[in-house]
Amino acid sequence: MTSPDASLPDTLRPRLPSPLREAHDVRFARRGVRLLLKRDDLIHPELVGNKWRKLAPNLAAAGGRTVVTFGGAYSNHLRATAAAGRLLGLATVGVVRGQELARRPLNPSLARCVADGMRLRFVDRATYRRKAEPAVLADLLRAADVEHAYVVPEGGSNPAAVRGARALGGELRGAADVAAVACGTGGTLAGLAAGLAPAQRALGVAVLGGGFLTADVRELQRAAFGGPRGRWRVEDRFHHGGYARVPPVLDAFARDFEDRHGLPVERLYVAKLLWGLVALLDEGAFPAGSTVAAVVTGRPFP
Repeated sequence: MTSPDASLPDTLRPRLPSPLREAHDVRFARRGVRLLLKRDDLIHPELVGNKWRKLAPNLAAAGGRTVVTFGGAYSNHLRATAAAGRLLGLATVGVVRGQELARRPLNPSLARCVADGMRLRFVDRATYRRKAEPAVLADLLRAADVEHAYVVPEGGSNPAAVRGARALGGELRGAADVAAVACGTGGTLAGLAAGLAPAQRALGVAVLGGGFLTADVRELQRAAFGGPRGRWRVEDRFHHGGYARVPPVLDAFARDFEDRHGLPVERLYVAKLLWGLVALLDEGAFPAGSTVAAVVTGRPFP
């Protein structure tokens, strides 16, 4: 594989390809469908799953500059970027959605970012929504005193990240009829679909509402590859109320899956993916004799 990790130190060396293991699940078996788990959560102890795949090419491109990125109060991406900064000796700045959070004790996720050396800048939600506008971004960088920083977008999804995630599809070529992944910003799905074989299809399960991911994935593929790649679609019915929403019924489902398979189930992304696959299975979306690979993109925190 042509990978940016060649320019990264041993502290960021990944375990690739990540393991692909069959999960013997009676719900799938009784419909004649095989379930595989693509254990991207085992790639690296701190840059877990798709975070490594998307961050590695961006870290290589940063060239030692301060890395500035964006996220909410529970952002896995912020936490992964902070960990990478500590491992690489890079300065990192996290622009956090919600000025009101500056007056509250840090939650465990943001506290981990600070412990790993990330400087946090809290901004109001109206400004955060406009963060990609050049003038607004320039003001944010000046306020953080990092005008010459390397900027990584929210969720880490940019053309470099999409090209990095394409290797995930390559690792799954020929292994399953459907490769499914949870989606926050769409970068992993865009790359996954590009790496699969023509007969395979990719499925993205959105973890937040709004119905915008299909357009975002199209734009990411255009920016990364010049146009559409692969067969894919976004399923946006299983977000359970939005990002970071984990109602009791979803938590109970995740605990049951953990008991069945001995897999620690991350709640914000992976639980919604697995819930969606079981729901689609019950709807007859996967014909008998087919194989579905679920990409496990993270593990529970804390």
